[in-house]
Amino acid sequence: MRAGKQALAAFAVFVLLLCCRTDAPGPVLPASPAAGQAEIPAAKYVALTFDDGPRAGTTDRLLDGLRERGASATFFLIGEQIAGNEDLLRRMRDEGHQVGNHTWDHVMLCGVSTEEVQREIGRTDAAIRSVLGEGSYWVRPPYGLLNEDQKSGFQTPLIHWSVDPEDWKLRSAQKVTALVLRQTKPGDIILLHDFYDPSVDAALAIVDALEERGYLFVTVEELLALYGEEPQAGRFYTDARTGPR
Repeated sequence: MRAGKQALAAFAVFVLLLCCRTDAPGPVLPASPAAGQAEIPAAKYVALTFDDGPRAGTTDRLLDGLRERGASATFFLIGEQIAGNEDLLRRMRDEGHQVGNHTWDHVMLCGVSTEEVQREIGRTDAAIRSVLGEGSYWVRPPYGLLNEDQKSGFQTPLIHWSVDPEDWKLRSAQKVTALVLRQTKPGDIILLHDFYDPSVDAALAIVDALEERGYLFVTVEELLALYGEEPQAGRFYTDARTGPR
């Protein structure tokens, strides 16, 4: 039963992503939204994101569970943790997940010098590229914080979140799962951490429960595309409904 549902979900994502190509007819959507509002797909899509990895023993278990469920996610990586975990990055890429940059050692970028920002982002970008090759590795600043004048220095979109159960503090799979299920709406970006065992347990329980409600799990990049959003460098995206800021 689960295998059939996974195949149906994967096919639905493929069809809708194909419709987003410029040389393909557009999907059937509700009436055009007001200016500045994202288009809303008929299906229920959400992006599950994970910070602070990779970490052997938790990230690999999470990847196993996501693969079993046919769910995609986005991983924002700490640069200094990549060495020794290169196989986890390759798995992320090969299994259809998005990989992003969460600085070298999780320093708060808000208020630090331009040179320090460039060092934190540049070293991590280089470490990711050394494993995965060329690509656009989107950034999530630690704590989601930047000074307004720092945004223009980034060459990729900046990713925030709209659902945060503070799993790093609760360390309870049951509580984290309940909070996410209560708060999540189509188009949301959910923040979790693949650094903690209870968070991995919660993530897989969340996927199971939301799939039963008809949700499909896609990467952040896919989510924005499905809502007709063209991501801009140096702009924050909190969810797929409200546009950049």
